[in-house]
Amino acid sequence: MTQFPEELGTAVDEWVAEKQPQLVSVRRHLHAHPELAFAEFETTSFLEQRLRSAGLEPRRLPTGTGLVVEVGSGDPTVVLRADIDALPLADLKDVPYASTRENTCHACGHDVHTTVALGAVLALAALDDLPGTVRCVFQPAEETVPGGATEVVAAGVLEGASRAFALHCDPSLPAGTVGLRTGAITAACDRMDVTLTGPGGHTARPQLTVDLVDALGRLITDLPALLSRQVDPRAGMSLVWGAVDAGVAANAIPQRGHLRGTVRVLDRDTWQDAEALLRSLVERVAATTGADVDVDYVRGVPPVVNDPRAVALLRSAALETVGSEGLRLSPQSMGGEDFGWFADVLPIALARLGTHGGGAPLDLHRGTFDVDERAIAVGVRLMARTALHALSADAGAPPPGPSPHPSGSGPGARR
Repeated sequence: MTQFPEELGTAVDEWVAEKQPQLVSVRRHLHAHPELAFAEFETTSFLEQRLRSAGLEPRRLPTGTGLVVEVGSGDPTVVLRADIDALPLADLKDVPYASTRENTCHACGHDVHTTVALGAVLALAALDDLPGTVRCVFQPAEETVPGGATEVVAAGVLEGASRAFALHCDPSLPAGTVGLRTGAITAACDRMDVTLTGPGGHTARPQLTVDLVDALGRLITDLPALLSRQVDPRAGMSLVWGAVDAGVAANAIPQRGHLRGTVRVLDRDTWQDAEALLRSLVERVAATTGADVDVDYVRGVPPVVNDPRAVALLRSAALETVGSEGLRLSPQSMGGEDFGWFADVLPIALARLGTHGGGAPLDLHRGTFDVDERAIAVGVRLMARTALHALSADAGAPPPGPSPHPSGSGPGARR
């Protein structure tokens, strides 16, 4: 694998060591001022000011929030991506940088992702003779369906680039470690709402009506069981119900009931067929009960399938950043991540950044989530060095095309 001049990597490390207190300050500012999807106006302005102060020229995405900025010039071009939105959760931590906004919190680590990307861009901008272009995307609305990444793809932001990289906080890994995996690292995530209707009636005479609660129970238990016999187990497909609602009185059979759940799958080809299969199975089960059924199926995000060569570039950077003792094999996650949409345009790789600082792990999507801030410097060094490795590896080579996916799998298809 082509190597970049080591003095560039050393310069990145020195820049990060000098700027680490400022990077922590940036992360704490972002954490204290979270904003929800497509409303990240202050976050965008804050980043814009930081980038312009360094002599860079960021431009806003068509959505009005989020930024694209480039450092260097010429070919090849590689992409670094960070998500900037927060979650609608209350911050439950007693820390000086706790969220100042009610029921809004960076409970998934996007403040860290954003700080890492900002640091990587600024570190690379300080280098002389960058061997190509690094395009950084500060993306809005990762936490929405089908995700703000679709807006990035539709705006042509990825055009001309050879590959894209991102990272995600992992509270199961100690700070100072990096998790990598080739192939599927996260799952596709779709939402399915099922509504059953019937004439209703008295619980004393269920034979004269449609027992809607019984019908819901059959769907709850039978559908996941049927699914396990319809899909190759290696596809990692699962249906888990999250909500059920029907009736108000103990002695009255209701006329309407609802089920809501998520469908997750690791295999992209299987994901393409998931909606048709689930609709068919729902109708098959409901037909045995006499209930009328309506299915609202919302396609969400595809799985993130890490390209082997892109992972190899990440691995080279990780070895230089944390050493072999700090490198981990990341397990597959059934969580969704809209970075998967980028793979419709170019090869991608997502790394896991260890953020656990001791004690019980503080899990994602909880108001108690926090990180060991030593992870920030690790992330900046990892992403900056990955960009340098990718530029060197792709120099003189034609940009690789996206991984082949069946038609209809792009962002316009619809988490």
